[in-house]
Amino acid sequence: MIHSTIGRRGLMLVMSSPSGAGKSTISRALLERDAGISMSVSATTRPPRPGEVDGKDYYFVAVDRFQKMVEAREFLEHARVFDNYYGTPREPVENVLRQGRDVLFDIDWQGTQQLRDAARADLVSVFVLPPSVGELERRLHTRAQDSAEVVAKRMAKAGDEMSHWPEYDYIIVNETLERSIASVQAILTAERLRRDRQIGLPDFVTRLRGME
Repeated sequence: MIHSTIGRRGLMLVMSSPSGAGKSTISRALLERDAGISMSVSATTRPPRPGEVDGKDYYFVAVDRFQKMVEAREFLEHARVFDNYYGTPREPVENVLRQGRDVLFDIDWQGTQQLRDAARADLVSVFVLPPSVGELERRLHTRAQDSAEVVAKRMAKAGDEMSHWPEYDYIIVNETLERSIASVQAILTAERLRRDRQIGLPDFVTRLRGME
């Protein structure tokens, strides 16, 4: 754990996976258990799902508004996924990182590539794999958010999405949820302790040496 008097720059923790592999469930658990990280709120052109709240889960915007935001370079990353657009507003994320807090991203490989190009030093990326294709399909049907047609479409897309695993810093096979959550917590703890993120270390060590 970082000493409370040492200043730290926050990090961007990216969680990616094919739909149904478990990244969103792991992300929710991490947010509940760690007060030092908050969820990045993306803008999207897709309609809200049951229970989703505008401004909390996503910023739901029209396609023309989204395009204007792209032109104004207001996104850290943006991508088209299936038939909808998603993007991460830049300014709120940068403000949080400067405060020494972390930001969690639940995005696909396209968005991760753009984040890497925009802010590699701040990025920690994790790809979540299912234990099997059969289990992935079972989870998609079990969550009952999508029609059979959409599930089939997501399964067809899963192979391409999983092919991008080498682009990530860490890989987790989500066999057991609690074990996967613990793995992500361990990754986050280690990455927070990286020397280059502890921006207050030079002053802290100088003070320690002055006490010799």
